[in-house]
Amino acid sequence: MSDLVLSEDRGPIRHVVLNRPDKRNAFHAELVLATGAALAAAADDPAVRCVVLRGAGPMFSSGMDLAALSALAHAPDRLRAFRRHCIEAWNRAEEMPKPAICAIHGACIGGALELALACDFRVLAADAIVGMPETRIGLIPDVGGSSRLPQMVGLGRAKELVMTGRMIGAEEAERIGLATRVAAPEELDASVQRLADELLACAPVAVGLAKRVMDASARPALAATLELEVVAQERCAATADFAEGALAFSEKRQPAFDGR
Repeated sequence: MSDLVLSEDRGPIRHVVLNRPDKRNAFHAELVLATGAALAAAADDPAVRCVVLRGAGPMFSSGMDLAALSALAHAPDRLRAFRRHCIEAWNRAEEMPKPAICAIHGACIGGALELALACDFRVLAADAIVGMPETRIGLIPDVGGSSRLPQMVGLGRAKELVMTGRMIGAEEAERIGLATRVAAPEELDASVQRLADELLACAPVAVGLAKRVMDASARPALAATLELEVVAQERCAATADFAEGALAFSEKRQPAFDGR
């Protein structure tokens, strides 16, 4: 398995660790594929009863690698292929018949938050920040965020977060239902372990089936809305606004959008 993602077993708990700390665990094609492979391996291992997704370094993940996205901006087929790999990888967390916990420290931004939303639980350090700022560079959350977030926090809250690109802290994330639990930074690992222990105390087949039934009930039209996301993103990626947004981000300035 790629050293971009590390796997560590702690009894029946598989820790899957994003390991690109020098790039703030930003997702490029290789990290996306490695994450999907690690989640698939955990899902298929009968000795694993719970999966914890973590990030190495100072934050969980800064989201998608903007340089990689910019290179795909005017190549719709390549953008769709990259996005398909992301969806397949992220969906593994949701579709595996065992609970998946995302442990978030530092920051969880954009596509990384979309991965966290595909997990069953999100445990945040009290000083962590989360958000989907894609609209600030001329894009939309297109790997499940626009589909999953409304079911989790309600349509109104989701619209506010996505359409303003606002980042929020752990306390607000817990208040609106985005964070399952919040812990002091030094207690994050212990809080994740306590949640995992509670899950392990329950019958694994029943836990897995309950997960499947509740997800199906909450998101019956997920496949259709995921396709709408990519159609919208392809249109966004071809705009002058995205070109300006990506340039402004690299230059650390406010973009000048004109709706083209």
